[in-house]
Amino acid sequence: MAALAQFAKMNGLGNEIIVADMRGRGDRVTPEAARALNADPATRFDQIMAIHDARLAGTQNYIEILNSDGSQAQACGNGTRCVVQALAAESGQKVFTFQTVAGILTAEEHEDGLISVDLGKPRFGWQDIPLSEEFRDTRMIELQVGPIDAPVLHSPSVVSMGNPHAIFWVADDVGSYDLERFGPLLENHPIFPERANISLARVTARDALTLRTWERGAGLTLACGSAACAAAVAAARTGRTGRHLTVTVPGGPLDILWREDDHVIMTGPAAWEFSGRFDPATGAWERETEGAV
Repeated sequence: MAALAQFAKMNGLGNEIIVADMRGRGDRVTPEAARALNADPATRFDQIMAIHDARLAGTQNYIEILNSDGSQAQACGNGTRCVVQALAAESGQKVFTFQTVAGILTAEEHEDGLISVDLGKPRFGWQDIPLSEEFRDTRMIELQVGPIDAPVLHSPSVVSMGNPHAIFWVADDVGSYDLERFGPLLENHPIFPERANISLARVTARDALTLRTWERGAGLTLACGSAACAAAVAAARTGRTGRHLTVTVPGGPLDILWREDDHVIMTGPAAWEFSGRFDPATGAWERETEGAV
């Protein structure tokens, strides 16, 4: 058996994250290990953020992201904040540049402990999200749940934040919809060849909205950072809000700024829960009494 790797169980506004230290190793966290860790109530998670040695000059690390079902994710804003907090506590460094499947991410820990992540530029082309058929205007596409003449949900905005998102706009409480039932159907709808994150959004002011998300490969979550960014961008793009918003998810508020240079900056907290060691092949793990990645 390979040597055990260190991990920290963390969360970003309740978005459950495992930060796995895979630096100096040649192996990877397997899908089987991810599913085993998720099956244990103590280590149940939404995403694993596996920190590998840098593969690209100018970056500190390569980050591989796994969902709780073992599938690979392209982006995770809340998880990136957890990575930053863990690495900053270890090294004292405050500014980081990471490589991910979705591209280059930069992030910074501020003096107040909050962490900002630059998730890059949103993409709106139907082929970039991607969708399985052409829509010229992705501010609103033809997709609905329920009867044709009285749909429960309809006409979502779609956007890629490195991963695909569909945002359904609702006029009442986002918690009043049975997202646990609709979510898996919409996530796996044929219009989304790579599946999609499904969110319900309610605009509450020109600078605020509430959000609830069914996360692709993970299910209902207390927070999804890339979904908060996608919803904020879609709200501004459809004229519902300005470009600087407070997005309140079940776990709490996130500050989202869609800058004039088109980059989306998400700012929020991260929290450490406990540390341990695990087998990246099987997911077998043991708790440590103190310390972090």
